[in-house]
Amino acid sequence: MSETPGQEYADQGKRVTREFPSDIVEVHPDTDALVAAAAARFVEVVVAAQAARGSASVVLTGGGTGIGLLELVRKEPGAIDWSALDIFWGDERFVPADDPERNDLQARRALLDHVPVDPARVHLVATSDGEYPDPIEAAAEYSTAVHAHLAEHGAFDLHLLGMGGEGHVNSLFPHTDAVREEHELVVAVTNSPKPPPVRVTLTLPAVRRTRHVVLVVGGAAKAQAVADAMGGAFPVDIPSAGAIGTESTTWLLDNEAAAALR
Repeated sequence: MSETPGQEYADQGKRVTREFPSDIVEVHPDTDALVAAAAARFVEVVVAAQAARGSASVVLTGGGTGIGLLELVRKEPGAIDWSALDIFWGDERFVPADDPERNDLQARRALLDHVPVDPARVHLVATSDGEYPDPIEAAAEYSTAVHAHLAEHGAFDLHLLGMGGEGHVNSLFPHTDAVREEHELVVAVTNSPKPPPVRVTLTLPAVRRTRHVVLVVGGAAKAQAVADAMGGAFPVDIPSAGAIGTESTTWLLDNEAAAALR
């Protein structure tokens, strides 16, 4: 991909800006360095938010990198006040509570069961075997929690995102109703192209109600989607192109994921 005027990309391990001052790109040599950088960014944003406003909120992501960074945060939590942290998820698989596919189950094992979070501030998506067995009702219930938080705090502080090879973030896949949503903050997905097919997801309007959006992306299979997203693709084609923070948008990449930027 050719660079547009004013655009430049990171050499290994350096942070530089693109043509938009709020966009940051960091390229790291391998997966371990990528996950370590994501964990450090988690701690940095949370500590700064708590210092500025007394509390913080994070929206977690699943997947290998998303869970790996939580494991690192568990080992080096920095100065985080866990009792003053709200936890949300960008999306959730609509499966039973004990299903290993649940993002919240993985996050609890990696981090949340090992730090003194306030259970009332951990905002779970309903399970398929719980009080809201209909995914549309589950999405509505989760939306209530999201709206209440945003009404009180104005925005999420940190939204962590992985990305699929076709550019999807959360459960927002290309050319689907969910990625086209312009008003609702939470929707149900009943035909996800990636199993399991039924999910609940935050939408791009919800992602954009976040001060700091951080996309953590590794692997050669994602390189073209990274380049397309950062090159101005339409979000309906490359959903990650629509993931923009109100204060900053950071792309944390490994060398392989950044290959098409050069």
